[in-house]
Amino acid sequence: MRTKILLLKGLGIILIAALTGCVSVQKPEEGNFRDPLIGLDHVEISYYAGYYYFSKDVTPTRGKADNYGAPLLMTFVYKIHNPNQYPIMLDGFSFAVKFEGFKVNNAISPVAMWIPDGKTNLLRVPAMFDTRQTLLALIMPEAEKLKDKKISPWHVLEKWWTGAPDFSFPISVTEGSAVFRAGTVMRVVAFAATYP
Repeated sequence: MRTKILLLKGLGIILIAALTGCVSVQKPEEGNFRDPLIGLDHVEISYYAGYYYFSKDVTPTRGKADNYGAPLLMTFVYKIHNPNQYPIMLDGFSFAVKFEGFKVNNAISPVAMWIPDGKTNLLRVPAMFDTRQTLLALIMPEAEKLKDKKISPWHVLEKWWTGAPDFSFPISVTEGSAVFRAGTVMRVVAFAATYP
């Protein structure tokens, strides 16, 4: 009987402590928030149609003639680790993509996700490229870099599209920005990576 009374008293104390907030659970605050770790795990070729480019001077079998080229869908797979003792929410994710140091695209993920305390989540971010859009990126904002290196945009386009399945050139993620929230805390974390 005495054992039951002691057990009930012990359970009562635990219950009262839990209800009154005396149980030690860390709350998110600026002072205890640790930046999540963001790593590029790998890049996948999700869709590949080879290398081609057609100008508007080529008569199509069907449809209207225009400048267009081969699509290439890459998926960037990130590991995001939460080192905090409370869950955090990923609420914004964007980055720029460079092929061999040439900026060719920007990618944004609209996905919001909770990351449990001490756990790691995977985030998959697709980015669509095509030879026309990439050509325009090369001859407009990256023109000076091409000129300095004495490289033809057509040469690098073919090299990248034919080499993409084997990842025969470095793909860099730059200007990375991830927004995290926990309680009233909001933190922007920068990241960058290169693959392979």
